[in-house]
Amino acid sequence: MSIIVRRLHRGLMLAATLALLFSFLVYLLYAINLIPFPFDYDQGEGFELRDAVLFSQGQLPYRDTEVYPFYSSNYPPLYHLLGAPLVWIFGPAYWYGRILSFLASLVSACAIGYAVYRDGHRHLWLAALSGLAFLASNFVYHIGPLFRQHTLMVALETAAIVILARAFPGRDKRGIALGLLLLICAGYTKQLAAITAVAAFAWMFLRQPRAALPWAAAFIGFGALIFLWLNLASNGHWWTQTIVANVNQFHPFQAFGLFVLWFQLHGFLLVPAGLLICYETYFDRLSIYAIWFLFTALLGGIASGAWGAGDSYFTTSIAAACILSGICLSRSLKAARRSPPWLQRVLDGPAWPILLLAPLLYLGYARATLKMPTGGAFAPLASFLRVEPNTRESFYDSASFDVPGYANIGYFVSEEDEAAGRRIVDLIKESEGPVLSEEAGFAFLANRDVVSNPTQLRNLYLAGSFHGDRLIEMIETYQFGLVILRAQFYPTPILQAIGRAYEHWQTVRMNRFDYLILRPKSGASE
Repeated sequence: MSIIVRRLHRGLMLAATLALLFSFLVYLLYAINLIPFPFDYDQGEGFELRDAVLFSQGQLPYRDTEVYPFYSSNYPPLYHLLGAPLVWIFGPAYWYGRILSFLASLVSACAIGYAVYRDGHRHLWLAALSGLAFLASNFVYHIGPLFRQHTLMVALETAAIVILARAFPGRDKRGIALGLLLLICAGYTKQLAAITAVAAFAWMFLRQPRAALPWAAAFIGFGALIFLWLNLASNGHWWTQTIVANVNQFHPFQAFGLFVLWFQLHGFLLVPAGLLICYETYFDRLSIYAIWFLFTALLGGIASGAWGAGDSYFTTSIAAACILSGICLSRSLKAARRSPPWLQRVLDGPAWPILLLAPLLYLGYARATLKMPTGGAFAPLASFLRVEPNTRESFYDSASFDVPGYANIGYFVSEEDEAAGRRIVDLIKESEGPVLSEEAGFAFLANRDVVSNPTQLRNLYLAGSFHGDRLIEMIETYQFGLVILRAQFYPTPILQAIGRAYEHWQTVRMNRFDYLILRPKSGASE
């Protein structure tokens, strides 16, 4: 019977591997499809590129939004600094930022696999499945190949935690310094990494309080010096644009819905992760992975309810869950193989329940997180699996788009989408003067100024730090040749001014969204 069980185990492990590899294939094709697309796919990508362009010119993107071009960034600089040399070489383009993010997601997966292999009794197959599981997550899939800084932040966080897990207990000063430096880099990639930093130091103080204190002082001091320099160099706009503008309205139902969706999609990993945390609590000592998971799942999940946040705020907790679940299953297999002979006789062979359970969990997870095109080359497989599109035409996402805050992306772009974008660019080129657009990609290709950052202006307005008198004056005096709206994220007074001075001219559909092209109202030039 044990031979049959072992063969069945290998068969199920192979099936789980193929299922997760299929998920990775879809992710890879999604990246290949998206990387060369020359326009915004996710709202905000163009403004990330604008930051990289400003850094390439030796300028900070933290600016006074009351003066033309009414633009500022609300994100830390590291991701954009990495893109600045590529701007020098290739000019403004989306593809290199998307490649950087995609590679960062692979770094996270490799770090997860390494942690499971190193700390989970060197079970290579389970380590590989743990890394693939991270890439299979719907939340990771959406943001992985975008020109956004979140994926790089997660990669830096994950690498830092994996290094500290061994370096701090072993008093490896170089390793500790490297891990903390990576945490600082993560924080200056995106502010959300502060949660991981707090989790890391909480664990360090639990393990060795005296050793943790000087490291904490050095970490805070170094991070504060960078913060102070950025604030001074930007005449105080760093504080206003990256701190004040990021205190957004909290929507409890959005956070609750995302928590539920997070568990529905990742429950097959969250259960073994939770079991390992319980074991460490009662029979061992809490690992850095456990503390990291608890902090990022709770605080990151709560933060996901803020306006402008969403499912990506759970990504770090998914990395932690992949490590914990992989270690839990690997250690369970090891412990079962060492079980007493009498227990092995009862089980008719060592560890057969664990041998079957481990791959079944990964198979269940692969099905729970399934996302795939349903047309073209995927149509026969979709028909065989009885998978029908449930989000956009010709695309299936197991999470659907029904939960507020869940990214309405992931489908593939088409030649028609690119043609639609170029139609908008042609309209801009035919117009006179600057263009007020909710997305920056059109302005880049039309060689026009990138004017404003709508979500940033909205957040500043709600915080009482933006009035927009000059922008309203330019709108009401018809100084913009066109206004391009997609989601109408501008502050209410700006939208009201647009409504008074501009009229709808055309609607161009791109990436399944309607872009409203507005021009000055008839008689405006009289």
